[in-house]
Amino acid sequence: MTSLISEAGNLPVAFTTFVGRRPDIAEVRRVLGSARLLTLTGMGGVGKTRLALEVAAASRKAFPDGTWLVDLASVRDPASVASAAATAVGIADLGTRPALDQLAGYLAGRRALIVLDNCEHLVDACAELASTLLSAAADLHILATSRQTLGIAGEHVFTVAPLSVPDEAVELLRDRATAVRPEFRITDVNWAGVSRLCTALDGLPLAIELAASRLRTLTVEQTLGRLEDRFALLTGGSRTARPHQRTLRALIDWSYELCTSAERLLWNRLSVFVGGFGLDAAEEVCAGEGIDRQEVLDLLDRLVAQSVVLTTEHEGMSRYRLLETIREYGRARLAESGEEQRLLLRHRDFFLAVAERICDGWYGAGQEEALARLRADHFNLLAALDRGGDPQVTLALAAALRFHWCVGGFLGEGRRRLGQALAAAPEPTPARAKALWVAAWVALLQGDHAAADGWLAEAGELGEQLDDPMVGYYVTVFRGSSAMFQGRLEEAMSLFECAVATDSTADEGAVAVFVLFQLALTRTHLGDPGASETGRRAVVLAEAHGERWGRAHALWALGYDAWVRGDRKESMALTLAGLEIERGFNDCLGAALMLELLAWLNASGGEYERAGRLLGVVRGLWRDIGNSISAFGPLMAESHARCEESVVRALGATAYERALVHGGGHDSLGLAIDYALSTETSAEPAAPSPLTRREREVAALVARGMTNRRIAAELVLSPRTVDSHVENILAKLGFGSRTRIAAWWTANQPPTP
Repeated sequence: MTSLISEAGNLPVAFTTFVGRRPDIAEVRRVLGSARLLTLTGMGGVGKTRLALEVAAASRKAFPDGTWLVDLASVRDPASVASAAATAVGIADLGTRPALDQLAGYLAGRRALIVLDNCEHLVDACAELASTLLSAAADLHILATSRQTLGIAGEHVFTVAPLSVPDEAVELLRDRATAVRPEFRITDVNWAGVSRLCTALDGLPLAIELAASRLRTLTVEQTLGRLEDRFALLTGGSRTARPHQRTLRALIDWSYELCTSAERLLWNRLSVFVGGFGLDAAEEVCAGEGIDRQEVLDLLDRLVAQSVVLTTEHEGMSRYRLLETIREYGRARLAESGEEQRLLLRHRDFFLAVAERICDGWYGAGQEEALARLRADHFNLLAALDRGGDPQVTLALAAALRFHWCVGGFLGEGRRRLGQALAAAPEPTPARAKALWVAAWVALLQGDHAAADGWLAEAGELGEQLDDPMVGYYVTVFRGSSAMFQGRLEEAMSLFECAVATDSTADEGAVAVFVLFQLALTRTHLGDPGASETGRRAVVLAEAHGERWGRAHALWALGYDAWVRGDRKESMALTLAGLEIERGFNDCLGAALMLELLAWLNASGGEYERAGRLLGVVRGLWRDIGNSISAFGPLMAESHARCEESVVRALGATAYERALVHGGGHDSLGLAIDYALSTETSAEPAAPSPLTRREREVAALVARGMTNRRIAAELVLSPRTVDSHVENILAKLGFGSRTRIAAWWTANQPPTP
């Protein structure tokens, strides 16, 4: 949605300079200081968004608790406005609580600014959102941009006018023209022509940017002559007959006609993307029938040079996007061409292939990168699910996105999408069978055991009917999860053991990590001494495949087992190692469980103040999730209760409440993890390391889950040398496994400044 995320918000970094409008910025900031809702209105292309972003950036000190951009251009469903806003603010969509309630609760008590951008096609939903949030959060201010006002009580309106001509408009033209033609200068000779050109463009920033891109090859007089010819055709020569909107339309028409046929074709086809796209998506969706795949990058570069396509960045990935005015124009042209439906299906099929490729390769290296890719294309994925057509394809896509839903922080969206897809496709097909057990997993993580059990029952029957062993395998696994969460431990252990034993690839494939860490946890609950060995098997398997998410959970399971056995030091190291891995994910549930265990560890070690603060941290996460530790089994709930009782008994109710409030201030996933890791790793001074510099380098890579062969390649050493280093590390530290090395390394790192 944006190009760069900051700690106190998500305002994008501008890739071009901001020109003019200093009085406008000052006035909008003045009004925003007292008005809690200010709407910037004006026609498309007049610069509402850019002005709002400049005001927001300049006002950050006035809103110390956060400044967020909610870009609604990609949102089509009014019911999705609140969830889009929650996602922009950084609230994971995990529970059954409405997104609007979560957002209102999060913003209450914060002095913050939200920029609601591109509201015109969702005015009623935006009005409801603004009204609810302003009522719930007394110190919240909202700056909206829209072609029409929101129409609610207390709204102030600022009409954004075109740039002043000649001053601001000429300066913008000069700035953008020199970007594409460095030798361009405004002189006494061409000043009159430049001024006439800006006047002809009505001072509209988007029109000026499009015209400036043409100065790469045309002179000012040539550009002006062509535009005046077009305007004469448009208005019959009458200047008064041409409103600003028709000026912009004429300029876009002209820009379109100056494109080559291949450039126009790509412009049309790019309009099917929602919220941006990557090069691979453009190549796959837009190539063919007039565009060779090898041409797409060059054509994109040419459209960027013409200001039709913009470059952006998302979590380090280079991406492209079209301004909404430009996208709408291309979409209209695509519809006229007769190939709109074909392109929409190609768009859907491409993102289905991406989702399935990520899903099939999940239990291996690159999980964080895969989730980042899905986050970048979140609105494209939702658009693909909305395409209609074959409901079986929609089912397949909803199921293939299971890690986006369950690990990427979109449980609520996943629950809604899977429910809709299942309702629309009741036929007993393989796609339905898979979607059923995926829906069950989502429901289990939300604590809705009854819904999960119902879906698993249907999936089990359908899997038998279809004779699909993989459906049977996952039904068995999630029945085990459900039984464990509901306290039926013997049943859970039997189901997990059955899954490991009956799947011929379970001991070899990294997918078994998911089963083994749950089996280890169940065995710990039952007091089975084999729990730690099962957990170590999961860690070793994850390390062998470069898998990190399951490894983090296996380390947590081992940490829990060590805590139950009374080995607090080992438990702390293992849990911190797992939590360190969680930094790379948006897995609120996994992090919450690890933070719970850290609180219990501190309480059992007499560190009651720290335990109370950690309980405050985790209380905020559970509140945002809309769930609690009790959803993961009665023994977990009992451990939480005992921890809380011991802290209250040691500190007293008043001091305990203060500790909760202090911890609750770290109320985002990233802040919660950073706080826990910094307080735990700085609690005791680290002992001097007995390892050499090279051994420390090897230990760091072991902690990252690398095999000896990968470490050898990373450090340019022979595999035999790395084997020797690992053996020396184990001997010096007195450890018997690589897992202990990883835990030791994490626990002995200095806190993040």
